[in-house]
Amino acid sequence: MDQERILVVDDEEGLLHLLTMRLSAMGFTVTSCTTGQDALAAAKKTLFDLAITDLRLRGEDGLDLTEDLLRLHPGLPVIILTAHGSIPNAVEAVQRGAFSYLTKPFDDKELKATIEKALAHQRMSREIQRLKSLVKELYGLDNVVARSPSMQRLLQQVAQVADSDATILLFGETGTGKEVMARVIHANSRRSKGPFVALNCAAIPETLFESELFGHVKGAFTSAHGSKRGLFQSANGGTLFLDEIGEMPLSMQVKLLRAVQEREVREVGAETATKVDVRIITATNKDLGEAVKNGSFRSDLYYRVSVVPLFIPPLRDRQDDIPLLAQYFLGTSAKRANKDVRGFTPSALNRLVANLWPGNVRELENAIEKAVVMSRQDMITPDLLPSVGVSVDAPLKPLTEAKEEFERTYLKNVLQLTGGNISRAAQFAGRYRADFYKMLKKYGLHPSTTKGKPDPELDAIEAEASLAETEPDRH
Repeated sequence: MDQERILVVDDEEGLLHLLTMRLSAMGFTVTSCTTGQDALAAAKKTLFDLAITDLRLRGEDGLDLTEDLLRLHPGLPVIILTAHGSIPNAVEAVQRGAFSYLTKPFDDKELKATIEKALAHQRMSREIQRLKSLVKELYGLDNVVARSPSMQRLLQQVAQVADSDATILLFGETGTGKEVMARVIHANSRRSKGPFVALNCAAIPETLFESELFGHVKGAFTSAHGSKRGLFQSANGGTLFLDEIGEMPLSMQVKLLRAVQEREVREVGAETATKVDVRIITATNKDLGEAVKNGSFRSDLYYRVSVVPLFIPPLRDRQDDIPLLAQYFLGTSAKRANKDVRGFTPSALNRLVANLWPGNVRELENAIEKAVVMSRQDMITPDLLPSVGVSVDAPLKPLTEAKEEFERTYLKNVLQLTGGNISRAAQFAGRYRADFYKMLKKYGLHPSTTKGKPDPELDAIEAEASLAETEPDRH
C-alpha cells in the first residue's frame, strides 16, 4: 500500500519540524508549510489524505484555510491544532467542516489516535466510492444502487468485509440482487483475479449434488466415463457462490459442512481429500433460523455460513433508487427492442415509485421491458405499467399483512444471526435497543427462544423500552 500523504501547516518552524519528524516516523509522507498560501498551492498539486493546520497562523486564519482546503478537496479530513484558550474557535472549526482538533501540548499517542481515526474515516469513504465505481463498471448502474440510505448502509458493510476471507450469508427476498452483490464482493476482494463460480442449489437434483460440488473420478459410478472437477476445485483461488442454500438437501449439508470447515473436498470415488483455497458466499430468501428449528437445515452449517450476514433490502425500502433503476432498464430495453423510448411521464414515474414491487428489482426490470415493447411513443405512460400494489406475476397480500409478515421474518433472522444478542441485533437493524425490543414484543418474539438462555441485558432494556414509550418517537 502506498504511503498516505499528510499536509502540515504551522508558522512555528520548531513545532512544524517536530511534527514532520513524528509523522514521518509513523510512516506517512509529509508536506510541511509555514503559510496558508503555500499550503493551498501544495493542495492544488497533490491529493492529500489528511491536513493538519494550526488555528492561528501569522497574518492568516486557520478557519479560512480549512474552508479553502475543503473547497479544493471536499471530504478531506482536517485536524486543527489549538491552544487551550482557543478551544471555542476549534469547535467552530469543526462546525465549519474540520474533522477534529488537538489541544497543545499533545503527545505522540494522542496525535496518532486522532490521525488514525481521521484516516479510517477517509479510507472508508474511498472504499465506498470504489465499490460504487465497481458497480458501474460491472453492471452499468452507476451510483443508483447506493442512493437510498438502506443501500448506503449495505455498501458500508460490504466495504468492511469484501477484502477479508470471511464466509458471507446474503439474505433477502427473491429478486433483490443477491448474486449481483456477491459478484461485487468478489470483484473488490484480493481474490478478484481468481474465478467466480456460482451454483443455484435449487436447480441441482439431489443425486448429482455431490458430483457437482466435489467432482468425481473415472469409474466412480456407472456413467462416470471420465474424471470431472467439482465446483470447489473450479473456484480454487477465487469465490464459490451458493445461491438458495436453504434448498440444499440434508444429505449434502453435512458434506458441505466439512468442506467449509476444513477447506478440503473428496471427489466421489477418491480415496484422499484435496485442499482447496476458496472464499464462500451463500444466499437465501428463506428464514434459515426457522429451517433450523423445523430440522430442514443443520444448525452447525447455519453458523458456519452466517459468519458475516448481510441483508439485501427489498425494492419497496429503496424508493430513492427506483427512478434511476427504471431509467437504466429503460435504456437497455429500448436498445434491445431498437426503439426510441427516452423516458417516463411524471405520472408513470409516480406509479413506479408507489408500487410495492414484491418481485423486487427483477420485477421492475420485467415490467419496464414489457412497457418498452408495448409503447407507441417516446415516453412511457402509466397505462403501460402494472397498477399500484399489483404484481406483474404474483398475487399480493394486504399492505398491513405483508409489512407485518416481512418485519416478523426480518426480526427473527436478525436474532438468529446475532445469537439472540439484542444490542447487536438492534445495531444491525439500525434501531435503538429499546425500540428494537418494543418491536420484538409486538410480534411475540423473545431472544431467549433464539439462544436458549435469558439475556442479562433484558431487564435494563425493558426499563429503556418503558421509558421510551413516554418519549417522542425517535424515528
